[in-house]
Amino acid sequence: MSASIDAFIFDLDGTVYLGDAALPGAVEGIAELRHYGKRILFVSNKPLEPREAYARKLTRLGIPTSPDDVITSGFVLGYHLAHTEPQLRLYVVGEENLLNELRGHGLIIVPEYAEQDPMQVIMPDGIDAVVVAFDRTLDYRKLNTAYQALIRGARFFATNPDKTCPMPGGAIPDAGATIAALEHMTGRAVELLAGKPSRLMIEVALQRLDVPPQRALLVGDRLETDIFMGQQAGMFTAVTLTGVSKREDIQKMAAPPDFIIESLDELVYLCR
Repeated sequence: MSASIDAFIFDLDGTVYLGDAALPGAVEGIAELRHYGKRILFVSNKPLEPREAYARKLTRLGIPTSPDDVITSGFVLGYHLAHTEPQLRLYVVGEENLLNELRGHGLIIVPEYAEQDPMQVIMPDGIDAVVVAFDRTLDYRKLNTAYQALIRGARFFATNPDKTCPMPGGAIPDAGATIAALEHMTGRAVELLAGKPSRLMIEVALQRLDVPPQRALLVGDRLETDIFMGQQAGMFTAVTLTGVSKREDIQKMAAPPDFIIESLDELVYLCR
């Protein structure tokens, strides 16, 4: 088993760190994997920061990382659209860092309407697609603009489907809540999902690592996104119990992950 694993793909929140602290065993475990020459890539569904910010955070926590070692759902969406449909005019339910990420790929962002009565039925012009993301600045104006564009035929994209984001002491609402609201109101489903468990994200990850899926192991704390994505891609998978998943959840699975670990330093035993 150990000789067949050349690369490790790590989720971040709930797997490598929680809030502003590295989880027990993360620093030591990843350092040891690198010592054995394993390639490492970090993936995050959160489009709140650029890759450089995630790299700086990991480095500050004791895990030296370059921006090239990180991909986010925002990066994957921008990369994909820039190579497939760069002409689309995007209305983004997201924060400024995501808008900057998409602009960095040369994509067209529709600006916010300057004034909007909350009770007004607006007629959005020039919107080809709505992008929904984790957005802590979400307000009624954004929700209404997205809704009106979607019922008039705009395409429906999203960075990630997470219902909540783990934080110290609990969790906060994530993009999945906004997606569900718009799907409920419009009767439409998201047609393009960039983040986990999308095959699009794992394809970009494996391309950057330059390894086939059967020689990579995905490590995460969410069964429905991290583990499902790795299994669908034909990778080895390991769930860590440092995040949202519990042993009783795993026991209910028809196809459980290959490994269950309490902390990331246990992964070292797979490389000896």
